[in-house]
Amino acid sequence: MNRRWALGGVALAAGAAGVGGAIWHERRTAEELALATGGFWDMKFAQPAGGELATRSFLGKPLVLNFWATWCPPCIKEMPELDRFHRSFAARGWQVLGLAIDGPTPVREYLARRPVGYAIGLAGLEGHDVMRDLGNPLGGLPFTVALGADGLIRQQKLGDTTYDELAAWASSMG
Repeated sequence: MNRRWALGGVALAAGAAGVGGAIWHERRTAEELALATGGFWDMKFAQPAGGELATRSFLGKPLVLNFWATWCPPCIKEMPELDRFHRSFAARGWQVLGLAIDGPTPVREYLARRPVGYAIGLAGLEGHDVMRDLGNPLGGLPFTVALGADGLIRQQKLGDTTYDELAAWASSMG
């Protein structure tokens, strides 16, 4: 019986630690994520077709930022949804940027088979650090962030997203 109580106590302590961590993460989200975006706006990424993509060029208009990889099935599943959002909301000032957490060759090969109309940057493994700075401490994929025209984070989601969800984000942001 004592062993059962001890195991219950360990489980309770672990649960409390998890809740405490979640609360701390929410506080970080509320207080620090706005600061985290500052460094993002100074970054530059290679583009699959060549040239350089400066994130600063996206500042001033709302942006859906999506982190993805060719080896990530949910990432691939949501790309047509992101492309549809890009086509539908570009006239309203919305931009979409996909940052590939992948090597240049697989990204080029994938986009040759299934092109998208929105901008793609090659973030490579360094993209994990960018995701963490923007509120994804585990670095899971796909990860999508909506930033306002002021460059601050308004929405974020770990996991695949849909056109309807993105449209709702855009509507809630004005």
